[in-house]
Amino acid sequence: MIIAFDSWVFRSRHHNSGIYNYAKNILLEFGALVSATDDLTIRSFFTKGYSDEVLDLAASPGIETLNTRLLRFHRLWQLGGVTAAAARARADLIFSPTSHTCPFGPFPVITTIHDVTPVVSPSFRGAQNLLERLRLWSAAKFSVKCLTDSECSKKDLVEAYGVPPHKVAVVYLGYDRETFNSAQADVVRQKALFDRHKIRSPYIFHHGAVQPRKNLERLIRACQLLWERRRDFDFQLVLAGPLGWQYEAVLEAATKAGGKVILTGAVGDEDLALLIKGAGLCVIPSLYEGFCIPLVEAMACGTPTIASNSSCLPEVSGGVLRYFDPFSIEDMASTVRMVLEDRSLQENLATNGVKRASVFSWERCARETLSALLSTGWQFEWQSERSRI
Repeated sequence: MIIAFDSWVFRSRHHNSGIYNYAKNILLEFGALVSATDDLTIRSFFTKGYSDEVLDLAASPGIETLNTRLLRFHRLWQLGGVTAAAARARADLIFSPTSHTCPFGPFPVITTIHDVTPVVSPSFRGAQNLLERLRLWSAAKFSVKCLTDSECSKKDLVEAYGVPPHKVAVVYLGYDRETFNSAQADVVRQKALFDRHKIRSPYIFHHGAVQPRKNLERLIRACQLLWERRRDFDFQLVLAGPLGWQYEAVLEAATKAGGKVILTGAVGDEDLALLIKGAGLCVIPSLYEGFCIPLVEAMACGTPTIASNSSCLPEVSGGVLRYFDPFSIEDMASTVRMVLEDRSLQENLATNGVKRASVFSWERCARETLSALLSTGWQFEWQSERSRI
């Protein structure tokens, strides 16, 4: 069997995105899993200057690469170019790690739909949101099977697009265990990092792109409440991550905080782990998530973590954290205060967080993904779907 791996997501502009991180790790793990299998080949695509890293990621006996200039034509690739490339690869199946490629054509396609943010918690309005929703509808409608990141996302996908539940498989994501763990931090590097960003202990921490769905404006306002009510709460709020979109309100709220809110911008994973380990508390106030790797990374580092009670966050964290209403600044502030004042609770959150994070890995994610790709049910579903079109 030959599986064509859709390489659209390896475009350079996606290198700091979650979907790139997912696709990269899946392909790496596929190489380890498929190398000993004689009757299965993964064929991925690359072209110079677009997806050169595929050559390094695919350095495995079970992974082959094909050069195609079609990748340079983004819309053409999404609307049929990948089908032409799959035909050249003599593929039996196309696996797309993102819903941005439309699953049209003679080949069965299995697509990972990470979440239904444009439907449940849209960041944009008008034509842009309509286009995102159309892509999701297309992937949900025409893929022979959909993979998604959590039971919550599966429920949202079924309700939003009427996808039969048996057509959706839940595969939890992984994280970088070598970088994000509970090992002691390098205090020399950590101090240099703090000095560079003017961070001092104690501080509360969040990492992720600055965008509306992350709910960072309310987090700043919750901290502001605590600073106003308790003079002994002399902590900083450190927000690490690139500026995404519609971030102006967050920047304005941070400015009004009088230097108590630090925005580091994007940082590398090793520095990110140092920042997590140095924090007294990590807060995940998101309005909506499909999985939330930052949540797992925070727990894995042994830092006390709290999260909103929305979407998949209680599911992914296994119910072992403390949760708050993400729309209530008062509830968020109260939960932060509760943890900061209770050393025993901090230790409990840290211990249980590390234990829960150990459940997730990219190896497990890839193994379960490969199992879904190799299941024979898609053949009959595809034939039935084709007969109705």
